[in-house]
Amino acid sequence: MHSWIPATGHALRHAGIHFDAVRVGAPLAERVASELMLCTDFAAGPIVRELTGERNHYFLLPPQTVTAYAWPPGVRPLTRGDRGLAYVGVPALTGMTFPLDWRCLPSPEVPFVGVELLHEVVVRLTRWR
Repeated sequence: MHSWIPATGHALRHAGIHFDAVRVGAPLAERVASELMLCTDFAAGPIVRELTGERNHYFLLPPQTVTAYAWPPGVRPLTRGDRGLAYVGVPALTGMTFPLDWRCLPSPEVPFVGVELLHEVVVRLTRWR
């Protein structure tokens, strides 16, 4: 599995190095995650969920892919760039990872969320453009 997934607990990782990410807030986040999972037979790729606070979801994409798309207001792309570094909390695959967990696990077959499909779902659900 990915070297950036901690063995226990959770850890901050740089977006844009091992992965890019798209942060989506609740309640839209859960709708996007559910739609992605339905479209992919429950193999959507890695989706990290916050269990407290704003309850954001982080959709993890292949590195350096998020900037190929324009994202609706309120949906934040995270990658390396001119504005500095962005960090994403990543939980271990098992054990106590509070306040984070996996909404959908990465797998060797689906190591990342498909950026094109994610963009399509976000745009459709937000009725953006």
